[in-house]
Amino acid sequence: MTTSTYDRDFHAWSQEQADLLRAQRFAEIDVDHLIEELDAMGARERRELISRLKVLLAHLLKWQFQPHLRSRSWEATIKEQRLSLQDLVDENPSFEALLEQQAIPKAYRLARLLAVKETNLEESTFPRDCPYSLTETRDLDYYPQ
Repeated sequence: MTTSTYDRDFHAWSQEQADLLRAQRFAEIDVDHLIEELDAMGARERRELISRLKVLLAHLLKWQFQPHLRSRSWEATIKEQRLSLQDLVDENPSFEALLEQQAIPKAYRLARLLAVKETNLEESTFPRDCPYSLTETRDLDYYPQ
């Protein structure tokens, strides 16, 4: 059994596939692996969306539930995550539809646990459902009190 370039050298394989597409030599394209990689690319982008939201929501929880520990560092992290989140949505407009219905609830479950880990507060301290609207979550000037 011969191993394909895909198995030996992913970078070389990806360049080969791009060259074949540019040359419109469609019959030579490694369709199965190309489909697999395109699916994986989409999944990576969705994971990044959830990850950014998780960090953002965890910091909003920490900001709200540990007001005596508020710092410029937390504020900067919140702003950084909001800006990065907006960049990601700008690059992937289809994420707009995913945010409220799927991404925020999924990210909030993880954010709540991250807040527990980073604050050492009981999980029950934090609301079971995300207390922040999508608008508040994305608003550069919103900080929960």
